[in-house]
Amino acid sequence: MTTVTCDFCGRQAAESETLTWTTSVENKRQRRYCDTCSRDHLRSMEGKLDSEFW
Repeated sequence: MTTVTCDFCGRQAAESETLTWTTSVENKRQRRYCDTCSRDHLRSMEGKLDSEFW
């Protein structure tokens, strides 16, 4: 079983429990955010998207 860690708050969960987590790539590095951090910081995540997505 693989454990995944939230790159924002440090919360850990089994990979099978992370279906609602957000995955992003920043500076060619994959980052994972738990569902709580994803909801709490949605606006700042949207702000990082290229304008072509809008």
